[in-house]
Amino acid sequence: MNYGRLGRTGLLVSELCFGTQTFGGKDYWATFGAQNQAQADNLVAQAMDAGINFFDTAEVYSAGESERLLGKALGCRRKDAVLATKVAGRFGPGLNGIGLSRRHIFDAIDGSLSRLGTDFIDLYQIHSADPVTPIEETLRALDDLIRAGKVRYLGCSNLYAWQIMQALGLSEKNGWARFESVQAYYSIAGRDLEREIVSLLEDQQVGLMVWSPLAGGLLTDKFATGTGPADARRSKLDFPPVNKERAIRCIAAMREIADRHDASVARIALAWLLHRKVVTSVIIGASNQEQLADNLKSVDVKLSVEELSRLEEVSALAPEYPRWFFQLAAQGTQLLRGGHDKC
Repeated sequence: MNYGRLGRTGLLVSELCFGTQTFGGKDYWATFGAQNQAQADNLVAQAMDAGINFFDTAEVYSAGESERLLGKALGCRRKDAVLATKVAGRFGPGLNGIGLSRRHIFDAIDGSLSRLGTDFIDLYQIHSADPVTPIEETLRALDDLIRAGKVRYLGCSNLYAWQIMQALGLSEKNGWARFESVQAYYSIAGRDLEREIVSLLEDQQVGLMVWSPLAGGLLTDKFATGTGPADARRSKLDFPPVNKERAIRCIAAMREIADRHDASVARIALAWLLHRKVVTSVIIGASNQEQLADNLKSVDVKLSVEELSRLEEVSALAPEYPRWFFQLAAQGTQLLRGGHDKC
């Protein structure tokens, strides 16, 4: 297992992060998994024994049950873990039981601390944007949590590039703690993040945590033809949205590479992300210990330049404006410079 800094901080996190969306299985969240305490204990112990020190959850997952199960599973090993959770989603009744208002954030942090059985959260993330609450109110409230010692670092998730940059600018202007990480969807079958956000993260030295690296289970041997078994999660919930034709081409290319490495398609999909410079940590979840064991082996897969080029080719994004304009302009500049050099 390799470790790296979270954004521009000195906090070291494992290249794989264990996500606990599958813990609890209440209501809507049962689609993702329904691990009980015993299963959660085994999975967390297996992850930590393999070198994972980074764990991600959210108050909204199974109405707080995911946080409770994770907190108990960590137990006395909490001191060895970097613990991340999220706020914004609906939690409880009432008009103010949702969003990123000062009131909801202050209520939410105390609830998360209690359920996780800890005195502080290492990484506290906003789960999404709140169209009602001014971003200044949210950022000031989060900064107060840092100053109170309840939170060590801040992160965000599922935002537009302009929203991330706006928040970073306001934090710098006002001397508030800033977002040190972004948690976002990214996979070889869904590279939209590269259009705007990747460049922003690199420029601002913000870490990237990847959620759904297997595109909701699509990037596995089960879906080589685009359809899989009826009991597979992707068959029950077609999420996140993916261009299926392109995904099938990616799976076919990964299958060839997987055979060379004596690995699964899922392992290659994870390894591809681990080879991306911008990625800090890839969030993996598991419904059982066998699946987790396979995902953990992705850190040992070393893809060759040829293999990376093949995967780049089959998964490349179609250029959009202004990217295609810059590409054409760059070609023109090179031609002009070449002609000038010949004079």
